[in-house]
Amino acid sequence: MPIETEADHKIVSDAVTAAEAHTSGEIVTVLAEKSDRYDDIALLWAIAASFTAMSVFALFPQFFLGKIDWLLGGWGHEWTIAEIITLTVALGLVKFVGVWAIQLWDPLKFFLVPPPLKTFRVHERAVRHFKVGAERRTHGRTGVLIYVSLKEHRAEIIAHEPIAEKVSADVWGEAMADMLGHIRQGHLAEGIAAGVRDVGAVLAEHFPCDGDDTNELPDRLIVL
Repeated sequence: MPIETEADHKIVSDAVTAAEAHTSGEIVTVLAEKSDRYDDIALLWAIAASFTAMSVFALFPQFFLGKIDWLLGGWGHEWTIAEIITLTVALGLVKFVGVWAIQLWDPLKFFLVPPPLKTFRVHERAVRHFKVGAERRTHGRTGVLIYVSLKEHRAEIIAHEPIAEKVSADVWGEAMADMLGHIRQGHLAEGIAAGVRDVGAVLAEHFPCDGDDTNELPDRLIVL
């Protein structure tokens, strides 16, 4: 569902231009493939699986050693402490590498990331982009960022403090619902454009165009 055509980009940029024609506020749209690599979470899963495997082996050593003896031909073997420790460590390493390797497949990797963590990191990345791209670049601090992260299936609307003081979270929630409704149907560009129109209507109400407005932020969709 990524935006690839010029027509899709035009849908978004035209929506931003039209919305900003009625407000002194500025709207920035950002589309990210993902907000984080989540390598730390993949590492934690691999470590947890490794220690779990070693712990189970340590709790039931005779069972596992019997299976190994059977695989080696059924002859009993007098296992030494050193050999048992080596087997335990080897099992842990194999489990670690295996779990890390299967998480190289992104769909599984993202499935294993807890939803609240996805929400937190998408918000964190949106705030970071807002601070870098918009925070000090608008006269009167009237900028709004619409941020969509595809892999996490999440979006954020971040506004400057003067806007946040006048607009309740419920209003942004309505804009978000309108935007996500289109995106869930597979219409990404139209969804972002719908969010832009809703945000623009709110800005026009609280920050109408003063007749001497300068376009301070790009109208185009920024794709990361």
